[in-house]
Formats: sequence, structure tokens, C-alpha cells
Amino acid sequence: MRVMLTVARRELRSFFATPIAYVFLVIYLIAMQGVFMYLFFLIGEADLRRFFALQPVFMLFLIPAITMRSWAEEKKVGTIEMLMTLPARDIEIVLGKFFACLAFWGAALALTAGLPWIVYRVVAPGNTVDSGPIIGGYVSLFLLGAVYIAICLFASSLTENQIVAFILGLVLCSVLLIAGSPVILFTVPEFLVKPFQFIGLWSNFDDISRGVIESRNVIYYVSIIFFFLYLNASMIMSRKWK
Repeated sequence: MRVMLTVARRELRSFFATPIAYVFLVIYLIAMQGVFMYLFFLIGEADLRRFFALQPVFMLFLIPAITMRSWAEEKKVGTIEMLMTLPARDIEIVLGKFFACLAFWGAALALTAGLPWIVYRVVAPGNTVDSGPIIGGYVSLFLLGAVYIAICLFASSLTENQIVAFILGLVLCSVLLIAGSPVILFTVPEFLVKPFQFIGLWSNFDDISRGVIESRNVIYYVSIIFFFLYLNASMIMSRKWK
């Protein structure tokens, strides 16, 4: 546990040691405010479902940008050898990086948490705000971000080139997201609809973002996270034996 926390703190410090973290947060905030401005003030759409439905696509580019350096940079500069000598299991080191990235993503989400309430007060003053879809939307974004982070950390462990890590993470997340999207579900044969709904990120995300948090959705997210964290730890372990 101590090593995991040490790795997490080290990773978080590395985020803010360069302007990248600040640039990411500014870009994310501007993008979210832009979406709100478009939906609520330009087209008069007061339904948050469309706002949350756009987030998985934005995140396809944002999350790989956060994680692309996590392992790739360690390999490139040789500091991964130091990490592997720490008195801890590989999974603890992987979890340290995972929780650091997750904390950063959670902070980015927290910065936007007031936007829905502000907009509702402007668009529909005096009306009672339905907090269910807002809470469900942010829970789904946090969980989806955790899945993307686990996938993209695995992608970063496969290479020492950050651009390659970004592209691999983008592709892997896109495949899982698109598998459960309405476009795919309408085109595949009927007997494949249920399997695609089960494995696809989109369908599970959509359930929670509507404020319907079921155990099967949470179990799905947790299973995907642990699967890719296990693959990540296996990649690190295989390096020890080379």
C-alpha cells in the first residue's frame, strides 16, 4: 500500500511538473463550456442527456493524452528499471499510476460540476433541478474515465513512444465504445445485438448516464478495469524476465 501511494504521488507530481496538466485542464474546461453554450444558448436544448452523450467521444482524445507518457516515458528514459526494483508487487505499481490518473480525471470533472446547475438556473429559473440525471451523468463519466485510463495505461506499457501509446489507446477505447453504439447495434445481425450490448462501453454508459445505476453496469466497468490492469501488470512482469 505504501509503495502504491508513493507511485501515485510521484505520478501526480509529474503531471504538474510541466504545463501539460494545466493545458489539459484549460482545454477541457473550455470544451465543456463551449458544449454548454451551444446546447443551452444557441439551440435552446435544456436536456443534459445530449451533453453527457457527447462526452465519451471527447474522452477518446483526452484520456490517452493523460496516460500516454505514464509507461512510455518511463521506458524511454530508463526510470522503469528503478520502479521494478521497488519492494512491491507489479500490480501495486500499476495501481499507483492508475489511481494518480484517476485522481487527475476526477479533478477535471469536479471543475465542471457546477456548470449544469448554473445553466439550469439561467435557462429555467425557479424550476426544481432534477439532480438524478446530473449525478448519474457524472458517475458514468467517472467510471468510463476509469475504464479508458486502464486501457490506455496498458497501451502505454506496450511502447516507449508516447505518440504510439496515444494512438493505441485511442484505437482500443474506440473499438470498445463503438461496439455498443446504436450504429453498430442497428447493423449487426439480431443474434449479435445482445453480445455487442454486453461488451460495448456505449450501452453501459448510456444506462448510468440516464440515472439508472444497476449492479450489472458497475460489475462490467470493474471487470474491464481489472482485466486491463492485469494485462498492464503482466507486461511489466514480462520485462523483469527479459
